[in-house]
Amino acid sequence: MNWLLLIHQIPAKPTYFRAKIWRRLQQLGAVPIKQSVYAMPHQEQSLEDLTWIVKEIADGGGEATMIEARFIEGLSDQQIIGLFHAARRGDYEKILSETHALRDEWHCQADESATDCLLGFRARLEKIRKQFTDVVRIDFFKTPEQLQVQAALNDLETTFIEHRSTEPAASEKSSGISGLTGKTWVTRENVYVDRIACAWLIRRYADPNARFRFVTSSQNSPEPGEIRYDMAEAEYTHAMDKCSFEVMIERFGLIDPALAQVAKVIHDIDLKDATFGLPETAGVQALFDGITATTNDDLERIDRAGAVLDSLLAFFKSRSNP
Repeated sequence: MNWLLLIHQIPAKPTYFRAKIWRRLQQLGAVPIKQSVYAMPHQEQSLEDLTWIVKEIADGGGEATMIEARFIEGLSDQQIIGLFHAARRGDYEKILSETHALRDEWHCQADESATDCLLGFRARLEKIRKQFTDVVRIDFFKTPEQLQVQAALNDLETTFIEHRSTEPAASEKSSGISGLTGKTWVTRENVYVDRIACAWLIRRYADPNARFRFVTSSQNSPEPGEIRYDMAEAEYTHAMDKCSFEVMIERFGLIDPALAQVAKVIHDIDLKDATFGLPETAGVQALFDGITATTNDDLERIDRAGAVLDSLLAFFKSRSNP
């Protein structure tokens, strides 16, 4: 197995600089294998990250060398992978502890509104989820504890959805879609699952006559009356470990357990992480793949897939209301 090794010498002063480089390496997921020698798997992103660290050390008056290496004697690949597992295990244990604390401590105060209570819960949950996403990003060898933490966070998310589904504040539910009629929605061409699902959501809940514009670049400056989604710097796009469809549901203020189930299917197909593992996911993906294989017309893809999503939503509603 090929590795990237960073070997450095950092001046004793200023003292903060050494600590700064150490924190940067921790954030990148590098592990120390010897004094002043850090290892990372040979990946494109790791190469780019370490290149910047080398420059940062040199600019700070130190010396740094990055090399590609294979271990033949002494340390084995499995031993090095064990170092990565140990580092990430500590990260996951801390997150799991915070997750259990939120589960055990969270409750609404007698003088607290349901909305404020749920907002506080969501804020704490989002903070933990961000920590989890940051660790997953540098968990190069998928430490076993990752699945344990993911399951705990999913349980908390389900708790949040169940509590929100009982909220009576209809005005709050609709506030996220006010003022969205008559807009042109801009996204990347060759739409697939996430962008198609967003278009369906827009038509169904925000504006049945919504117009769409499809662009070739992932970056686009909107014209007056345009709203971008699922692209760089868009008004609605991925956030932390959520796909654009999930973000749009939250921003629209839509509270529906059946729609939440649809979101789980779209999440797993789009992010390819099997977070929720619903049995319907593979079949829905096959239908989307069939639609995209038979037409390159983006509006036709949205129209045809919309019928699939209508049926999927009806299916989940029927299961929750037999």
